[in-house]
Amino acid sequence: METKESTILLRIQSNLDYTELVESLTIDLTTLAGCTSDQAYFIEMSIREIVSNAIQHGNKCDRGKFVEIEYRFDREKFQVQIEDEGNGFDFNHLPDPCNSENLLKSSGRGIFLVRSFMDDFSLDYIPNQGTRVRFSKKLGG
Repeated sequence: METKESTILLRIQSNLDYTELVESLTIDLTTLAGCTSDQAYFIEMSIREIVSNAIQHGNKCDRGKFVEIEYRFDREKFQVQIEDEGNGFDFNHLPDPCNSENLLKSSGRGIFLVRSFMDDFSLDYIPNQGTRVRFSKKLGG
């Protein structure tokens, strides 16, 4: 049987008020994709973290900049790509949230958690365009 892939593209203004819209759409799409409750939780949490980072840290809440979220899924894999229009950051030297000096900090765990929850993860800076984060979760198949 042929596996048909679905693609949904959402473009939002850099405003944290849109995170509820993203969360609602993500819940609907993980249901449509047939994700288990654990898979759905990991995907939903990962998208929430990366979209929040893109708005706050990437685009600095500049409402003139946008965040694009692309969802791709079929019966075997749920893939997400999130792009901001920010100046990028040195993601090769992120502080380790497990180090004792970072344990009590209120931020800095998002990328660490997404890397832990997803099967594939990549982060790229595109000069003069922003940061692109890609991640995916294997599904039941």
